[in-house]
Amino acid sequence: MAIDYLLKNGMVVDGTGGKPVRADVAVEGSRIKDVGDLSGAVAARTIDLKGLCVCPGFIDAHAHSEFVLLADGRAEGKITQGITTEINGNCGMSAAPLYGPALEQRESDLEQLHIKDRWNTFPEYFSILEKRKIAVNFATLAGHGNIRASVAGYSDRRLSENEMEEAARLLREAMDAGARGLSTGLIYPPGIFSGTSEIINLAHEAAKKNGVYTTHMRSEGDMLMESIEEVVSIASESGIHSHISHLKASGEKNWDKLKDVFSALDSAAGKGLRITCDRYPYIASSTDLDAVLPSWAFEGGRKKELERLRSERGRLAEDILKEHPEASGHDFWEKIVVSTSGPGNKWMEGKSIAAISRSSQKTPIETVFDLLLEEDLNVGAIFFLMSEENLRSIIKRDYTAVGTDSAARSYDGATAEGKPHPRGFGSCPRMLGKYVREEGILTLQEAVYKMTGLPADIFRLKGRGILAKGCFADITVFDPAKIIDTSDFNDPFRRPEGIHYVFVNGVPVLAEGRMTAAMPGRILK
Repeated sequence: MAIDYLLKNGMVVDGTGGKPVRADVAVEGSRIKDVGDLSGAVAARTIDLKGLCVCPGFIDAHAHSEFVLLADGRAEGKITQGITTEINGNCGMSAAPLYGPALEQRESDLEQLHIKDRWNTFPEYFSILEKRKIAVNFATLAGHGNIRASVAGYSDRRLSENEMEEAARLLREAMDAGARGLSTGLIYPPGIFSGTSEIINLAHEAAKKNGVYTTHMRSEGDMLMESIEEVVSIASESGIHSHISHLKASGEKNWDKLKDVFSALDSAAGKGLRITCDRYPYIASSTDLDAVLPSWAFEGGRKKELERLRSERGRLAEDILKEHPEASGHDFWEKIVVSTSGPGNKWMEGKSIAAISRSSQKTPIETVFDLLLEEDLNVGAIFFLMSEENLRSIIKRDYTAVGTDSAARSYDGATAEGKPHPRGFGSCPRMLGKYVREEGILTLQEAVYKMTGLPADIFRLKGRGILAKGCFADITVFDPAKIIDTSDFNDPFRRPEGIHYVFVNGVPVLAEGRMTAAMPGRILK
């Protein structure tokens, strides 16, 4: 047989959850030619993988790379941890549709990355991305935030009947172009202004096209159970496979709610509903700093939000304290750390809001307001509000996939800025090094399944996530005795250890631990 690569003597973990077996893997073109005892085979190149594990390329179930890949398609932070496919368009934010207010709201993100191209639709975006070339496979959801902003801007109101019909049309158009379902971000504008019935209506549309519904829920803290109930209601009313993004119980007073979350999800499963989730293996989250503001601050878009930060500080502060009474002291703000900011405030990166406020001789809330104004809202933050015990419980659930909740940054260039969350560089090696090898809370095959076969099933990725004859040759090779993350919150731009080879569509993008500069990634429509 004609073989491009023969991967010999490795321990194959095939992504199904089955036990590892010693086998050879033959790669021809973009596909796996065969798996088994291939001792008589001849290949253009043979690689001896004795002592190493061979598995499907990891699938990042929760990515935010739609813009950064236009700035730098190398995706080094993902490739070096073994990721070959990303699911983008999460939390209600996707590359398209981008009309009117939706495009205006994202202009600053595009400008920060020096992206000059503009587009409205997924086909237009895909055309631009294909010309750029990427190292990783790209799949996407259609963001509800994009859709709502495109038809109604950032208004805090229900959609009219005509607007609802237009939103449904935009969703159908997005899915016909290749989007795999609908995502919501219900703590972000404009999703925060939508009611459950609006989401159910759109979920119905996505279900007709065999799509999935993913959600950053309305609350992951004080109103966690109410948010879980909303997910169950949407799944029940629309019949759609629903998926909870980065499942967590945020804030120590809410940690014990997790058992009730599991009970609710088990009950839903007993009624025939399919609800899955994803999670990264860290106890800190990350999002925009303005997420601490009350929902009314976002009405009308970025310009209005900035105006309110200047003119309505008293009301903003009052409502922050109503929602977070503990924010009156410094302890709450010690747990919120600035991760990215502009050139004038680089000294703040890696420091807590409490520490910055002491240095600036301001209250923490004043510090937040001033920083958001100075940086035109472009401030990222890391929130240390989760429990390690809960994390272990979540990742052990059989419906939990692994998602980094991060963009595909590289170690230098336009995307190597700030002190982003280390999950963007170490999630998969951390799963295999810390939670499999060191702690033993998952078997090797269970962890690999959560990063391959399970997300491939959730997001309908045919021919991916499984290492078998005829499947696409997305392959990751690692040393189970050495794989580990090395990035941390002080120095996130560090490469993991133990990843030897990564193939994307049959092409090595990482060989002997080094990037090859190949760009074989595809848009998965």
